[in-house]
Amino acid sequence: MSKFTIRPLRKEDYPAAASLINFLWSVPITAEQLQADEESIPPGQLHYNEDGELMGWDRPKWVAENEQGDVIGYTIIWRAPWGEPGNLNLTLVVHPEERGYGVGRALYDEVSSWAQKVKASRLICFMKEDDETSLRFAQRRGYEQERHTFESVLGLSSFSNEDLFQCIGTAEQSGIRFVTLADEPGEENERKLYDLYRITHQDIPGYNEDFPWFEEWRKWNLDMPGVEPKYIHIAKDGEGYIGVVTLQKNEEINAMYHQYTGVLPEYRGKRIGLALKLLGIQSARAEGATSLRTHNDSMNAPMLRINRDLLGFNAVPGNYKMVCKI
Repeated sequence: MSKFTIRPLRKEDYPAAASLINFLWSVPITAEQLQADEESIPPGQLHYNEDGELMGWDRPKWVAENEQGDVIGYTIIWRAPWGEPGNLNLTLVVHPEERGYGVGRALYDEVSSWAQKVKASRLICFMKEDDETSLRFAQRRGYEQERHTFESVLGLSSFSNEDLFQCIGTAEQSGIRFVTLADEPGEENERKLYDLYRITHQDIPGYNEDFPWFEEWRKWNLDMPGVEPKYIHIAKDGEGYIGVVTLQKNEEINAMYHQYTGVLPEYRGKRIGLALKLLGIQSARAEGATSLRTHNDSMNAPMLRINRDLLGFNAVPGNYKMVCKI
């Protein structure tokens, strides 16, 4: 067992932090991506609303360092300015070889103390459904399961339901057009896409936050590594944007991720979402990706049906949303 100390994260810790995070995430992140994301966020500015609930944003981070100077644990606690009042999100990970020796407990004590100091009301984290040790760790500290998010994977070499592609032509015959953001660049069209995201986000099961303003939405959706305009498929009725599928490419594993799917309520039930997903499959194939990944909430039965029953995505262990009231 290593002796260790807890300290704030420093710039030179990003490679170790990214390595640790990749024990949790199915889509890996590089140290450069992690650092770029963090440095794009201005210094925290927390405040309280008229009801005394925590507002604003901040992202403090700590690491556990052993006697040899190796980073063996990492945690971040954060909130975005559009988050639900009082909420804080956290991620905590310890290197598998260092678990069971108090590192996770020490890191959690640090973030828990900070959360109480800023008078948060709820802590939220996501855990793999098959990570029984971490789930027990959270439950001992008062966390309860609130939601279940399923993860699904489609091997592109095994996709065989080619007849489904007919629904693209059927939608086009009804007057729907399909374009990519590469076909229609510029801020005016990006703002149309932003409005589509904003409206369709409201129907995501469990979504109860404010929606970010345009510049922040653009930063975390269009400017993300691996997202390119040609990977953003848009359904149009006239000049209006009515549906979207956005893919994100990960070079590390030669795979693509369904970052977002949304169709306006009045256009649902017409297989427009399925057509957009099939266009995404075509894009992934053209890029030489080996697989597609996606997440779906357990309450989102229509999307689960498209992914699992029609497209043939295979279930892999997903995540539990765990919540602790302070």
